Amino acid sequence: MKIETVMYSLVMIQRGDKVLLLNRPEKKDYPGYIAPGGKIDFPESPAAGAIREVREETGLQVEKLRYKGLDEYVVPEKGFRYIVYNYLAYETTGELLENPPEGELVWVSKSEALDLPMQHFFQRKFPLFFEEGTFEIHTSWNGMDKETAEVMIRTLS
Repeated sequence: MKIETVMYSLVMIQRGDKVLLLNRPEKKDYPGYIAPGGKIDFPESPAAGAIREVREETGLQVEKLRYKGLDEYVVPEKGFRYIVYNYLAYETTGELLENPPEGELVWVSKSEALDLPMQHFFQRKFPLFFEEGTFEIHTSWNGMDKETAEVMIRTLS
């Protein structure tokens, strides 16, 4: 069986007690609030892809980036693996784009963020960005019925 792997990045940008989220419109994939990120272009590294995606989606330049963990989705029957490298950016420079391509940019208090509409996969990992260490989320499913997905979440040191 041929194995297909796609790689993405997600970057939580934090300033004080606030985080920068994108409010993706219904017409885009994964509508609701989410951190900036996107597909890692070959042959760039995951960190380089994360920095590029932040610049493209927000206008900000990442100065300091901390690796927080891996979130992967596998469909064993189809030989498919979708990997998301998750980062925390705690220093950025530049100005926010006036017309961002992926949706409205909003600074939100960390304590209020989970009250916003967001995809389940982002909601479950949101708190993990702010805990010590790194995390690993492994989701295995049949590619059709998300209710049957098996999810394992580990916190690593």
